[in-house]
Amino acid sequence: MLAAIAWGGFAAAALLVGYLLALRGLSNRIVGLIMGVGAGALISAIAYELIPESALEGGRMALGFSLGAATFFVGDLLVDNQGGDKRKGIVAEEGSGSGLAIYLGTLLDNIPESIVLGMGLALGGAINIAFMVSVFISNIPEGVAGTLNMAAAGRTRSHIFWMWFSLVAISALCAGLGYGLVSWLPNVEGLFVQAFAAGAMLTMLADAMMPEAFEHGGKLVGLFTVLGFLVAGVLATWQ
Repeated sequence: MLAAIAWGGFAAAALLVGYLLALRGLSNRIVGLIMGVGAGALISAIAYELIPESALEGGRMALGFSLGAATFFVGDLLVDNQGGDKRKGIVAEEGSGSGLAIYLGTLLDNIPESIVLGMGLALGGAINIAFMVSVFISNIPEGVAGTLNMAAAGRTRSHIFWMWFSLVAISALCAGLGYGLVSWLPNVEGLFVQAFAAGAMLTMLADAMMPEAFEHGGKLVGLFTVLGFLVAGVLATWQ
C-alpha cells in the first residue's frame, strides 16, 4: 500500500510542477501544446490500459463506463456552477471563478486516476508505467491553469502552493484506497471500477481539456496529441 501511496503522490505532484511553470510565465501556446500531449497520453491510457481490461463485454462494463461519464458530468456541472468552470482555462480573468471550486474541480479530475493507479498496482503487482506517465503529463497543464485561475480569484502564491500540496496528499491517499479495495475486499470488481474511471476521464478530456488545448495551442495541438498517444501506447506495449 505504501508503494501505491507513493506512486499516487508522484503522479499528482505534477500539479506542483505546473504551479512552478505558471510562476515563470510560460506562454499560453506552450501550455496548450503540453495539454495536447497530456490529452493524447490519457486517451492512449484509456484505450490500451482501461478499456481492454474492462472488456466492455455485455452490459456490466458498459454500464460502468456510462456511469463514470455521467458521474463526472454531474459533478463537473456542480463545480462549474460554484465558480470552477475555468479551472482548466489558460487565460485567467481577474476576479473570475472561485478558488475553492477550482480546487474541488481539480480534485474531481484526479480521484478516478489515483484510485486506478492504486488498483493497478494491487492487481498487477507492479505500477502501470504507461498510465502513471499519462496522468503525470496531463497534470502539468492542469497545475498551470489552476494556478493562474486561483491567482486571478485572489489566492496568494503561498495559499495556492499549500492547496496543491494538500491535493497531492489526497491523491496519494486515494491511490492507497484503490490498493486497499483490491487487497481488503477481494470481491470488489476492479474491472468495473476501471471502466467507471475510463468513462469519467474521457468525459473530462472532451469537456474541458481538449477544447482549451486547441484554443491556445492551435492546429499544432493535433500533432502533439498524437505524440502523447504514441508515447503512452509504446510504454503500454513494453510492459
